[in-house]
Amino acid sequence: MSPTSSRASEFYGFVAWTLTYLLFIVYLLWGLLPDSYIVWLGVGWYPSREWSILIPAWSLVLVLLTYWTYFALTIRGTPGFGDAASLYSQSVEDFRVRRNGHANGKDEGDETEQLDELYDIPIEVVNRVLYTQ
Repeated sequence: MSPTSSRASEFYGFVAWTLTYLLFIVYLLWGLLPDSYIVWLGVGWYPSREWSILIPAWSLVLVLLTYWTYFALTIRGTPGFGDAASLYSQSVEDFRVRRNGHANGKDEGDETEQLDELYDIPIEVVNRVLYTQ
């Protein structure tokens, strides 16, 4: 570890971890101890016990609704099967074969280890490769 790096993230992580466990223990004590023990500990007012069940149940429903919402937004944004946008994308380069036979600027003598550019292959080329003998 370099001497200039800060250890603040380690400290904040430990504090967050400790407080999480402490709050969970307090939550369990609130939900499981009888009223007489809680009053004996000096707590004068605390929420009704039904909230010890309602808060986790509502949290679970909120998580499930979040997943459902993202799933619905994904389905809504997906083009239909008959739409041309399901075959061609606006965000990638067109597939072009240069005169020397290499696609999208990959030179014959280029030995660098780089990924090819992302591009759409036209449906005519796919059909020709897959379905012609």
